[in-house]
Amino acid sequence: MTRYVLFRAGQAVLVLWAAFTAAYVLLRLLPGDSILIKFQNPELGLSPQQIAEIRAHYDGGASALATYLDTLSGFLRGSLGYSIDTGTPVTERLAEALPETAKLASAGFGLAVLIAVAIAFGAASSRSSWIRGALLSVPALFVSVPVFWLGILLIQVFSFRLGLVPVIGGSAAQQLILPVLTLAVPISAPIAQVLARAVDQVRAQPFVPVVAAKGASRQWILWRHVARNATLPALTMAGLVFGELIAGSVVTETVFGRNGIGRLTEQAVNAQDTPVMLAVVVLAAVVFVLVNLVVDLLYPVLDPRLKAAP
Repeated sequence: MTRYVLFRAGQAVLVLWAAFTAAYVLLRLLPGDSILIKFQNPELGLSPQQIAEIRAHYDGGASALATYLDTLSGFLRGSLGYSIDTGTPVTERLAEALPETAKLASAGFGLAVLIAVAIAFGAASSRSSWIRGALLSVPALFVSVPVFWLGILLIQVFSFRLGLVPVIGGSAAQQLILPVLTLAVPISAPIAQVLARAVDQVRAQPFVPVVAAKGASRQWILWRHVARNATLPALTMAGLVFGELIAGSVVTETVFGRNGIGRLTEQAVNAQDTPVMLAVVVLAAVVFVLVNLVVDLLYPVLDPRLKAAP
């Protein structure tokens, strides 16, 4: 088990390093000059020499390799540099935006899991082929709906038409309802599809008729025996989609005007604020890797047969 944990942790470190390096190189290759975009405004009254000094402050005037190593060293120490747009430390901007995104992402993921479980086990429990087919077609519909369109539709229907959920004003809980629903619907689709397929595969196993022959009811077999054995594939998919929550929050927070990581990313892209963009990419990679590392470590707990795996 120790060897398995060390192997997975080593893989996680390599993935994070690769994500940082790829993001750093791609951001360096972006056309345009973020320093000039910010500081060449005539209203600021900065001379070319002053602009050159500002650029030297951000890249140190060193070679590309030296700048890369210095930036990597800073990230390892928890120093993410300074925002070109505001001049404040990137860590402060992330700390201000992260709580809102964390609330939205956790609530959206929880709702997505509930929707997926309801669809998969609703289809498995139904004796009507028509209802089962209708439920199994829902994930395909969910995954094909654009997030921005869904958010606008929910605002139009539930806020403007029905007046049930206020978009402006209202309590913090009310302001979360529509963004959480917008985020949860598309990410629930792959979890529901994988879970429904896993349930069907487990129900086809030989032990199911044996348990039924002992007098167990259909629902008892489904929830007591089938559900646990169908968890692993769905857990894998849940870990993958959880890592996409930050990407999904960019659109959702923009549509609903929420000040989170998504809104911060939009502002950084518009201003070509590369230190902030790099920090957001690394943050998304860290979340993705950590969640999937936890999922990997849960496998042997949920399935004892995997404890002997390397």
